[in-house]
Amino acid sequence: MDAGSMNSSSNYKSNSRGPLQEQFIQRKSSRENFDRFIPNRSAMDMGYAQSMLTESRTGKENPAISSPSREAYQRKLAEALNMNRTRILAFKNKPPAPVDLYPKDFFSSQTQDKPAKPRRHIPQTSERTLDAPDLVDDYYLNLLDWGSANVLAIALANTVYLWDASTGSTSELETFDDETGPVTSVSWAPDGRHIAIGLNNSEVQLWDSTATKQLRTLRGCHSSRVGSLAWNNNILSTGGMDGCIVNNDVRVRSHIVETYRGHEQEVCGLKWSASGQQLASGGNDNLLHIWDRSVASSQSSTQWLHRLEDHTAAVKALAWCPFQSNLLASGGGGGDRCIKFWNTHTGACLNSVDTGSQVCSLLWNKNERELLSSHGFTQNQLTLWKYPSMVKMAELTGHTSRVLYMAQSPDGCTVASAAGDETLRFWNVFGVPEVAKPAPKAHSEPFAHMNRIR
Repeated sequence: MDAGSMNSSSNYKSNSRGPLQEQFIQRKSSRENFDRFIPNRSAMDMGYAQSMLTESRTGKENPAISSPSREAYQRKLAEALNMNRTRILAFKNKPPAPVDLYPKDFFSSQTQDKPAKPRRHIPQTSERTLDAPDLVDDYYLNLLDWGSANVLAIALANTVYLWDASTGSTSELETFDDETGPVTSVSWAPDGRHIAIGLNNSEVQLWDSTATKQLRTLRGCHSSRVGSLAWNNNILSTGGMDGCIVNNDVRVRSHIVETYRGHEQEVCGLKWSASGQQLASGGNDNLLHIWDRSVASSQSSTQWLHRLEDHTAAVKALAWCPFQSNLLASGGGGGDRCIKFWNTHTGACLNSVDTGSQVCSLLWNKNERELLSSHGFTQNQLTLWKYPSMVKMAELTGHTSRVLYMAQSPDGCTVASAAGDETLRFWNVFGVPEVAKPAPKAHSEPFAHMNRIR
């Protein structure tokens, strides 16, 4: 082959390989000159891309080319190769509506059924004030009690007076001589008819208030004055200055049933729990004891359930919670000034609040989670607390001396307070009594509301 033909052949080969070689060279240079994450347009087959973009329109724009068999084949091919791109991020059908777990008017109906409770108005002044001349100003005594028959008993020096809250009438029950008196404590029995009276000579007398008659005298319990009394059905517990607590069964001749010894000084606070199982006692020795009848009766009389020593002054104010059986509130004297809350099952102190003044008495609200406390110097006020936050709801002032005694009416709404200023005041602090709802019939017969079944 001559040189010309060889040259032409070599030129042909070089020209025929040119595009691929050129593409290779450019692709190589693109790696050298461009970032590898940026596409290179020269490496793209624009013709193929144009064909893919226009292929979907050929069926509509050129109906003569397409045929039913061709369209069917393309559909099958697309399904087999998962090329049905119209399904991407699209629902086949409309999604079902979400199912509500509650009806739309469920919450609105509940708010309508239970409207917001209006805030109770708490009068800041006493509803009534009575004179109480010769009221003994002694922190360790308990001279006021309100019975279940709606009669208030108050001891003024040597005399016990009864004030009937229903009629507003006052009567004198008994005046004791100087050798026996003065009266150091009063407490109504659960029946609201019989009353126990503790005396300065260590005796306790039982009276029938309706007949104005003395029934019996309990002797031999104490060696000095009886400053605290507490009833538990037929058992009358007495606390004396001698530090002893005596349980008396008033139905039998030998009335002394048990004697608890744990206080070293005068017992000034005594309260039974609503269940009648536990007795709380506070003393001038700054001690608070919890006595359990089963523990004390099965073991020694000195075996208390809990001996609580957190108070730093005399413990007189005691109140069992009406809505939690094992919750007890206690108040300390002038050197302590605290209200403490106790779990009487475990003996744990749940909370302690410094009130700023001597705590003389405590009362729970029977209808709401509230606690009322009476105080001494400097304000001589009654303070209403919200439990358990212990936020002050109201402070009731009017007494000019320490508010030593408080008693609660049978309906739980009115509180009577007696102070060293020799006045007896009545406060409508706990609101109006709620109307009792009729109890539902238990174990009602099926179809009891129907006259007959047909």
